[in-house]
Amino acid sequence: MGRVTATAQRTIDAPAETVIERLADYRHVRPRILTEHYRDYEVVEGGTGEGTVVRFTLQATEKRVRDVLATVSRPEPGTLVETDANSSMVTTWAVRQDGDRSVVRVETTWQGASGVGGFFERTFAPKGLRRIYDGVLAKLAEEVRAR
Repeated sequence: MGRVTATAQRTIDAPAETVIERLADYRHVRPRILTEHYRDYEVVEGGTGEGTVVRFTLQATEKRVRDVLATVSRPEPGTLVETDANSSMVTTWAVRQDGDRSVVRVETTWQGASGVGGFFERTFAPKGLRRIYDGVLAKLAEEVRAR
């Protein structure tokens, strides 16, 4: 088994504090910025930042579906970490100030399959997840601009 990593990044025309505040709102903002790849999204506990627990189904492809139960931590300012109780998947959202804008980076890692299936997973899954995250980041930029 090998570690699989998918990343995406976007510059957003807003202060980092505003962007991380929106990202940390799992009850109101997250449902608006998620793409069609996320189904049955539900806040189980909390709703804002650390301690929040969310549940959703991630449909990466027609055949690749993952049920996620993620607990949010905030190990440092500008960072949210979502740890899936159902798998080894960990998603980190990091927002840093860049002049009058902010740079948002999302990275997801998990232990992939072994053998031939693992090879294809390490080759194709990061690209597919990056496309999904590009959509989420675009919607986040719109959300920040609209508010």
